[in-house]
Amino acid sequence: MKTEYILLSDGNDEAYDRAGRILREGGLVAFPTETVYGLGGNAYDPTAAEKIFAAKGRPSDNPLIVHVARPEEAEAFAVTNSTYYKLAECFMPGPLTVILPKREVIPKSVTGGLNTVAVRCPSHPAARRLIEAAGVPVAAPSANISGKPSPTSGRHVLDDMNGKIPMILDGGESAIGVESTVIRLESDGCTILRPGEITARELLGVVENVYVADAVTDPSAAGENPESPGMKYRHYAPRARLVLVGGSDSAFAEYVNSYEGKCAVLAYTENKNEYNCACILDAGSKRSPEEQMHNLFSLLRTCDEIDCDIIFAHLPPKTDEYLALYNRIIRAAGNEIINLGE
Repeated sequence: MKTEYILLSDGNDEAYDRAGRILREGGLVAFPTETVYGLGGNAYDPTAAEKIFAAKGRPSDNPLIVHVARPEEAEAFAVTNSTYYKLAECFMPGPLTVILPKREVIPKSVTGGLNTVAVRCPSHPAARRLIEAAGVPVAAPSANISGKPSPTSGRHVLDDMNGKIPMILDGGESAIGVESTVIRLESDGCTILRPGEITARELLGVVENVYVADAVTDPSAAGENPESPGMKYRHYAPRARLVLVGGSDSAFAEYVNSYEGKCAVLAYTENKNEYNCACILDAGSKRSPEEQMHNLFSLLRTCDEIDCDIIFAHLPPKTDEYLALYNRIIRAAGNEIINLGE
């Protein structure tokens, strides 16, 4: 298959029209969002879901997120309620995904066999314009080979999907850099199934209680169907072994500098001159989880392009503002953590 790669710009009406037609007819289109790039298919078409799983090499029990151009469009395929609309008023369009009971029109191949569906309204104008052009809700996971770091640029998508899908829309670098916050509604609030830029503290401005699923910080149990993407399988992993190191900055630097092989280090901006590794990558300021989240997946892909046999990174705290970063990086490392203490 030849993959058409399109750089989006003002006046690209014809590209959106063709991309929308591909989706309506059961094909796949990769597209930009504010979080990461998505690999989209017609959410009403079970064969499109099968094509997504085949392109990604992804297990079919992992649910897909259904994207809409406006929050109210979820009425066509999900059972909404007043809490959904309160959340939508505050956070949509934006990086929030809400789990709702599904209607029959959504095939179970899209939901990983579950009776619920994940709904998201992205804020990226190109994503919403594509959904409008398609005229159908768009089911989309991240547009990468399963297990690899999620793509935050069109070139990342091309590296993984060239020859596998009909079209890639390149809308520039993703603003956030990690996937959306996924929540399940409860009678007294909501449960975070996958953390993202929208934090528990922000959600508490809308709902009474916010809980965090065990699978956010620990792997799901064997045989358990994941309710959200990213809960069950090892994700986001570079080729080289990634090791997380907990402890003070000085202890981290001493440990990294004692390694005698070919290593890379994801270093805080403030400390990047303290290492003697051959490859020192700027992870962002230690005081900015947003900057570190934005950089993470791109840096892990950079590591795949260099000659190293191990990558060292700081273990983030589990606090609310760092929870999304913690969740992604422990999965990328396969939960390999070395605690040095203080």
